[in-house]
Amino acid sequence: MSANTYPVPVASAPADARVLFIRRTYGHLALAVLAFAAAEWLLLRWPGARDLAGHMTRGYNWLLTLAAFMVVSSVADRWARAETSREQQYLGLALAVVAQAVLFLPLLLGVADQTDRDVLPTAGVITLLMGLGLTAVVFTTRIDFSFLRGGLTIGGFLALGAIVASILFGFSLGLGFSLLMVGFAAAAILYHTSNVLHAYRTDQHVAAALALFASVALLFWYVVRIVNEHRR
Repeated sequence: MSANTYPVPVASAPADARVLFIRRTYGHLALAVLAFAAAEWLLLRWPGARDLAGHMTRGYNWLLTLAAFMVVSSVADRWARAETSREQQYLGLALAVVAQAVLFLPLLLGVADQTDRDVLPTAGVITLLMGLGLTAVVFTTRIDFSFLRGGLTIGGFLALGAIVASILFGFSLGLGFSLLMVGFAAAAILYHTSNVLHAYRTDQHVAAALALFASVALLFWYVVRIVNEHRR
């Protein structure tokens, strides 16, 4: 019997099942990243992009946008973990990609207005190298980073509180916050990469890819902010 017929935890699966799961997970992650890039490319060339971005960030609308994004992300994650429908899992991953692309629109439009055209390529390379480095740490050391879960939960609430406060009271979080969030995103990548080796079942490659994609997107967001601030 194959591990795909009777799913088992990756940590206790046969070696061939583990390898297949890892390949599928990172293959889906790569496809999600490519789909995100394609969706963002289309959005940035859409005539209504600036109107949408302006509406998303006007006044307290950014707070509503973030709330809607979290709700949609929660739905996407639940769909990606669906045990009865592979189609629903893929819909969850697709929904997460579209949600991220829309959320990134105001940031990338702002970067596009800058004279320095190297911001996005530079941020992309930095994000890629960091992601590969963090992945290599997990795969070479085989450390179980599940102990990071509590810290990520607390850090996530603290970060969200700081973001909400900045929107309500109109202050900028600045470079220091972006640096802290890069560290937070790096810890999230370590945690979710560790889960790929230890926590998921062999049939949960779509859910694993979605979790990794969300962490990489978060890292890319704050790397873009840092690079853009540095180049000004």
